[in-house]
Amino acid sequence: MEIGILLCWLLVVALVLAGLAGTVLPVIPGVPLIFAGLWLAAWLEHYGKVGVLTVALLGVLTVLAMGVDFLATALGAKKAGASRQAMVGSVLGGVVGLFFGLPGLLLGPFIGAAIGEFTARGGWRQASVVGFGTWLGLLFGALAKLALSLTMLGVFALAYVV
Repeated sequence: MEIGILLCWLLVVALVLAGLAGTVLPVIPGVPLIFAGLWLAAWLEHYGKVGVLTVALLGVLTVLAMGVDFLATALGAKKAGASRQAMVGSVLGGVVGLFFGLPGLLLGPFIGAAIGEFTARGGWRQASVVGFGTWLGLLFGALAKLALSLTMLGVFALAYVV
């Protein structure tokens, strides 16, 4: 195998692995990275094993995953009665949480949303409810993204071997 092709295949693997990490890390655009890796793999094979229709389906799944993630987070916050400040706090808490590993990723959005809600409305009870609702939305969004990402890999693998 020529070195250029080998490097391209290594890039495919790196994109897919980074994408899988990105399904749970909010700063990394996980699903688009997975799509880019799978598209590159299909292109490397000249769309012989994985055709254009399959790549188009993967594109639809990518858009769906991104939409579901956003919708789940927004619905979680809305069901809890979140203010705009709580939404901003959740995003900022998630970004700051990246620097504190897994505990930061899990607690950052909750703490950020709670602080944002407290500054907007001044009650810790409502702030904790909003923080928890936002956190649940983020969790369900991440799980949906992960499920759709794994579906994308399954669709690609099935098309590749059939």
